[in-house]
Amino acid sequence: MSGKSAREERREQRLQEEQSADSGEARRRRLLQFGSAAVFLAIVAVAVLIVVSQSDDGGGDASSVEGATEVREELSGIEQDGLVLGDPTAKVTLIEFGDLQCPFCKAVSEDVIPAVIDSKVRTGLAELDFRNFTIISEESTPAGAAAIAAGEQGRGWDFVELFYRNQGQERSGYVTDEFLTSIAEGAGVPDIGKWDEARQSKRVIGEVEAQTAEAGELGFSGTPSFAIEGPSIEGEESLGTPQSAGELEAAIDRAG
Repeated sequence: MSGKSAREERREQRLQEEQSADSGEARRRRLLQFGSAAVFLAIVAVAVLIVVSQSDDGGGDASSVEGATEVREELSGIEQDGLVLGDPTAKVTLIEFGDLQCPFCKAVSEDVIPAVIDSKVRTGLAELDFRNFTIISEESTPAGAAAIAAGEQGRGWDFVELFYRNQGQERSGYVTDEFLTSIAEGAGVPDIGKWDEARQSKRVIGEVEAQTAEAGELGFSGTPSFAIEGPSIEGEESLGTPQSAGELEAAIDRAG
């Protein structure tokens, strides 16, 4: 075999090896691409399931307001003045700054506040004052205004508690005129026409804004946040976000 033929043979062999290596690398790249695509699709599927599960919570339905009977029983016999629940001569005032769209406020409303109402508010030891701290979205302002307007007819706490029991997914657009009217009707607001006019007034919306500004002045940044007033403390004492009814009850005892 001539030197030239040997060189050509070796060159062809190298070309075949390079082509084989390129083919293997290409296959590896395709496998990585397919694997990445599969992982991406899996992540998307999980995200979709999370969104669906969060939105399908049974709340925010104007045609199916639930819990009105339970709220009436919880608040039965307790005096209401605006958004203040309890005996106006009580020595201690427990103040809750909340956003009606806030899921944590809903949890506190259902799991913590009832015990405080039974042990301290119903017994005349403290009154409970709800104030709006509208931080979630623009929907929070009309919700807060609707609560204040209900309070002007002696059903403020009924409105707040019933709203929480029917709360929908935050920022989802469920806080419509229809939804708010259904909550007001379920809360037993006597004059819906008067309530509807009041909740849309500059006066009531201004109250919502003033309460939110007050929460900011107290240094609060999240909801629900609590403060307390009483003869044993000076001014308003910030409590932050207590984790149990026992913490709030102890604070009431200290303030009194």
